Amino acid sequence: MSVVLGSRPARPARRGSEIASRVVVNGVLGLMAVYTLIPLWWLFVSATRGSGYLYTGTPLWFSHFDLITNIRNVLSFDGGVFSTWLANSALYSLVGATVSTLLSAMAGYALTKFSFRGRESVFNVILASVLIPAPMFALPLFLLMAKFDLTNTYWSVLLPSCVSPFGVYLCRIFAGSSVPDELLEAARIDGAGEGRTFFRIALPLMAPALVTVFLFQFVGIWNNYLLPSLMLNSPSRLPVTVGLVQWRSEFANGVPPLLPITGAFLSLIPLLVAFISLQRYWRKGLTAGAVK
Repeated sequence: MSVVLGSRPARPARRGSEIASRVVVNGVLGLMAVYTLIPLWWLFVSATRGSGYLYTGTPLWFSHFDLITNIRNVLSFDGGVFSTWLANSALYSLVGATVSTLLSAMAGYALTKFSFRGRESVFNVILASVLIPAPMFALPLFLLMAKFDLTNTYWSVLLPSCVSPFGVYLCRIFAGSSVPDELLEAARIDGAGEGRTFFRIALPLMAPALVTVFLFQFVGIWNNYLLPSLMLNSPSRLPVTVGLVQWRSEFANGVPPLLPITGAFLSLIPLLVAFISLQRYWRKGLTAGAVK
């Protein structure tokens, strides 16, 4: 009895330490959320201010609301070039992310379900390329595109965007955990070819991972600045990231400061729509492989 009675006081201390750890963890997560959201909130508030009132009043609260006029100015400035930049970004992001997702799914599926010589070596090379920072590929890609006379064309941005080493890695992990070998064997016994087996059976089972790869690649291409700034010279082919930076550098030439700020706010809307509409598939794709 003395042993039992002696061990009871430890329970409140243990509960107190658990509560303290939760408070610390939630506090750190809250600070990270505030650190992430404050710039976005400032961008939204600044985009709503009237001309000449950008630097007046409280920086993080509304004053002199004139968002509609700012949007009209952005869409009509310089012959409506901002709409062209948005269309270019949508083209690069949608085509690049779609092709990259399909290629990643095919490569990940092949590396998981087929045995061939050098399979692990190929996967190790792909995995190693994930660790290399993307800016290090910019200059070699520029020299390669210049060799084939593809600079200042849509292909100079689209072709590099169709490759995602991280997508191949994620699809291999997900295909190994979500596509049963028995199901593939049953399809082959029924006479289905490898292509039909992949597109009719494996691809639907890999849908959560494909959405995850698509979102990561879409956001990465949309926010990419270095590659298109090196490859493109014509304003009609620029994405919105490069175009906004050009506006920002032309303040001295008469470009109002609210134009790039409002343009940056408008350029975030497609990303928010993509995340909100696909978030449930994205979360499932991130966790399903780990649960397996």
